[in-house]
Amino acid sequence: MYQLKFKANTERLLDKHLTGESIDYRQIISLFIPILIDQAFIISLNMVNAAMISSAGVAAISAVNMVDSLNIFLVSVFIAMSTGGTVVVAQYKGSGNDLMVSKAASSTVSACAILALALSLILVLFHQPLLSVLFGAASPEVMDNAKVYLLGGGVSFVGIAITEAVCGALRGIGKSRASLMLSLFMNLTYVALNLVFINLLHMGALGMTIAINIARYLAAACALYFLVKRDTDLHFQLRSIVQVNLKMLRKIFSIGIPFAAEQMFFNGGKMLTQIFIVGLGTYAIATNAISGSLAGVSQIPANALSLTLVTVVGQCIGRRNVEDARKFTKTFLWLASFSFVLTGVIMMALFHPLVSLFHPPKEIVGDIFTVLLINLIAQVPLWAISFIMPSALRAAGDSKFTSLVSMLSMWLFRVILGYVLGIVLHWGIVGVWLAMNCEWGVRGTVFLLRFMGKKWYQHRLID
Repeated sequence: MYQLKFKANTERLLDKHLTGESIDYRQIISLFIPILIDQAFIISLNMVNAAMISSAGVAAISAVNMVDSLNIFLVSVFIAMSTGGTVVVAQYKGSGNDLMVSKAASSTVSACAILALALSLILVLFHQPLLSVLFGAASPEVMDNAKVYLLGGGVSFVGIAITEAVCGALRGIGKSRASLMLSLFMNLTYVALNLVFINLLHMGALGMTIAINIARYLAAACALYFLVKRDTDLHFQLRSIVQVNLKMLRKIFSIGIPFAAEQMFFNGGKMLTQIFIVGLGTYAIATNAISGSLAGVSQIPANALSLTLVTVVGQCIGRRNVEDARKFTKTFLWLASFSFVLTGVIMMALFHPLVSLFHPPKEIVGDIFTVLLINLIAQVPLWAISFIMPSALRAAGDSKFTSLVSMLSMWLFRVILGYVLGIVLHWGIVGVWLAMNCEWGVRGTVFLLRFMGKKWYQHRLID
């Protein structure tokens, strides 16, 4: 009797907050769960990879962390394009135009692959001056590891670009389970190969670069095979990748380019703060790397909600149902904040076992605890409005506004305030992270004000 009553109350609650004319709670849950699993595996496996490379020494994990900031800066360009594809695919799916859904998917793969190839060539050709300018203050041992990892990561860009584009298109039509399978295949392959090359063969950063290339290109091949041979909704053909559809590319670029610019400025700012941290020494770099990995674990449910909301709001706007879009956005904001309460409690309870995975020097464990505690507290009220909200605005076509706000807040608050607190006032790594939390609040407040108005949903992205 009690179980039946609980089930009925749960269904009423889900109907009230997660069901609308455009989509119901069952569809949202079926979309969210695979994305949640995907995010959990990605973050957890990244943490495992960081723990494995840490066994090669502080210089190795410091080098990988430094180069990852540059890799993320460049990879964000075609990931932004895949997000643009997700929005366009979702809106066409919501409008019921299956032919345009197929064209949008193929154009997304084309755009991402071309951009990734261009970025890969740039990185390989100019890797030495980039490393010198960005990380010249690092020790020679760290720089040697960084060079190997940077070149290896750059060569792998086309592989991950194709995989991300396919996953983005699949999420746009609600096939998050297929997207999950591709992502899991890539990341599990990466971890397994890291285990072989790093732990068994003791190849350090070189082993990590070999693993990342094999994993990403195998995943890209599987992604294309799935679209051509297995998928029945996108009607994808390989020749459609080379048949450039300029009208469709413009739609994708209208979302993707502002988002790419935002991500480049955003990650450029993160790279600049990384330079501050490099100047603080190898221990500070390691503290930042380990704290970042642990913070990423706490953000797994919220990141999954953010990705899910792009598809949900995109399909709502495709049906011209603004009320549903508003309703779901508000619900997702509350869910994300609640998730941070749960993950924060769990992270603090398991702090020492989790930190021990990274084999940190005893001298930095206290700093890691302080940084993580401050960040876990700040995430509850600030993260959702800063990251969930722009997902909704962007899915409605309001990409230029979200990108402009993100770029300005990043450089005016995170970078400048981070330098003042971390370097000028000598607060070190704690000051840099405090500046980041302050920037979340500023950016999120602006997005909330935008959401309360009407301009964000008045864009005409599809016909």
